[in-house]
Amino acid sequence: MTARIVAVSGSLSRPSRTRLLVGDVARQIHARVGGNLSFVDVAEIAIGLGQTFARPAPTQQIEQALLSIEQADIVVAGSPVYKGSYSGFFKHLIDLVEYRSLTGVPVALLATGGSERHALAVEHQLRPLFASFDAHTLPTAVFALDRTIGPDGQVSDETVRGRIDQLVREAAGALSLRAAAAA
Repeated sequence: MTARIVAVSGSLSRPSRTRLLVGDVARQIHARVGGNLSFVDVAEIAIGLGQTFARPAPTQQIEQALLSIEQADIVVAGSPVYKGSYSGFFKHLIDLVEYRSLTGVPVALLATGGSERHALAVEHQLRPLFASFDAHTLPTAVFALDRTIGPDGQVSDETVRGRIDQLVREAAGALSLRAAAAA
C-alpha cells in the first residue's frame, strides 16, 4: 500500500507559520513511511473556497483539494488559533468534505498561535471536529507558539519537538495498521 499523506494548512497568511509546521510534520511522516505527499493550503484556494457552498465544487482546484482529503490514508491538519478556535476558512473546507470518507482515517492535529492561552484549542476544537467524521485522531496533538517556529518549519521549543517526534511515531504506527488491515 502506498500511503497517501495529505497535509492541510488552515492559515490565510503568507508566509504562514502554520503552513511551515504542517509541512515539516508531514514531511517527517513521509520520510518515515514513504508514499505520496500532497498539500491543501487554504491560502491558495481561499477565493474559490469562499464561493463554494456545495459539492461538486465550482472549480476543479477546489474539488481536487476536497477529493485529496477524502482519499487520504492520513491527514495532517493544522490551523492557526484565532480567539480560541481554528480559522473560519479551515472549518469551511472541512465542512465540504464528505463525512463518511474519513471514517477510521488517522488525523494528526496541529495548531499554532501567538499565546499559550490557545493551546487547548487542539483538544477542544480540532479533536471534536474530526471525531464527528469518526476519524482516528492520533493521541498526541501539537500546539506551537508562532515565535518558536523557524523559517524551515522546525520548532525551537524542545518540549514541542518531543511531541512532534511522538506524533510522527504514532502516525507511522497508524499507517502500518491500516496497511495490514487492507492486506
